[in-house]
Amino acid sequence: MSSPNHTTVTEFILLGLTDDPGLEKILFGVFLVIYLITLTGNLCMIMLIRTNSHLQTPMYFFLSHLSFVDICYSSNITPSMLYNFLSDQKTISYAGCFSQCLLFIALGITELYILASMALDRYVAICSPLHYSTRMSKDTCTSLVMVCYVFGFLNGLSQALLTFHLSFCGSLEINHFYCADPPLIMLACSDTHVKTMAMLVVAGFTLSSSLFIILLSYLFILAAILRIHSTEGRHKTFSTCGSHLTTVTIFYGTLFSMYLKPPSERSVEQSKIIAVFYTFLSPMLNPLIYSLRNKHVIHALQQTVRGNLFHKNAG
Repeated sequence: MSSPNHTTVTEFILLGLTDDPGLEKILFGVFLVIYLITLTGNLCMIMLIRTNSHLQTPMYFFLSHLSFVDICYSSNITPSMLYNFLSDQKTISYAGCFSQCLLFIALGITELYILASMALDRYVAICSPLHYSTRMSKDTCTSLVMVCYVFGFLNGLSQALLTFHLSFCGSLEINHFYCADPPLIMLACSDTHVKTMAMLVVAGFTLSSSLFIILLSYLFILAAILRIHSTEGRHKTFSTCGSHLTTVTIFYGTLFSMYLKPPSERSVEQSKIIAVFYTFLSPMLNPLIYSLRNKHVIHALQQTVRGNLFHKNAG
């Protein structure tokens, strides 16, 4: 049951990472640099994939969407967080909090299933190379990505509606740097049982189902690699999966430790630190992981730089 006070809430207060003004200035600089690196790295990755003919493959198609989601993911939170570091009024409007909560969940789930789609792509490429072009056709890849976006948005919307259907009639201070579900639930003065169960079920299902797809794909990949007799052949085949495995480990490890437990004061405090990793560091590291560990991306980047220098010298 919603109380009448629920409709009077117009804004929330974000407590952020610290209340030390000096430390806030330092953190502003740190997170601004991280955000700029995130935007630059992911935009460069998207442009490189779109413009280089050697990167017009399913794997890089998924990677371009991973970069797009990372840009949206980071941009959903970072600008308001940076503003709050320098502002005395650390508030966010009710509508702004709703949209931030919705997008955070939607983009997070979308990223999980894009990573799962990338694992499927590697499975088909390694285990069925002769049928790769037909099984991973442009239509198939587009359909997979669309399912990821739609499924993510519908889950984000349903979870945000459940959260904001709760009554907030006490403290409006969110113990986080963005409108996260667990600390919002702790502010509610109405029954949160349905919302808590829904959050745990959705988080558990999305994390476990997407991870199951990834693990099963790599189980078949590992079996295929073990059938390769030469050590060089095994290394070459498995090297195409290294970047993806690194990204999966960072992203899933932090999400599992945050969402698969009921919200409490201690878990919310811990989740703020954990959230820094997957909200800021993961989107920043993804393009670096895929470029530094991938000779095709490095080669495409070198071609683009040489082409630009040639045109500049010719001009």
